[in-house]
Amino acid sequence: MSVDSAEPVSDPAVQAGEPAAPGGRKRIESKFPRGLVIRLIAYLFVGHLFAFFVYLLFVLGGQNQ
Repeated sequence: MSVDSAEPVSDPAVQAGEPAAPGGRKRIESKFPRGLVIRLIAYLFVGHLFAFFVYLLFVLGGQNQ
């Protein structure tokens, strides 16, 4: 079997030498998923709120001594 007898590719974009999705993969890799960003913001907010509550407990507990 020679290389010349290979079947042609059926995708016209690949036959023309053009990428199937120009810059598509690079765009997906450089952008965070929306759900991840929302969870990150929520966890940061809740984490800081909890840290403030613990700090407030120490401040109020220290005043009663």
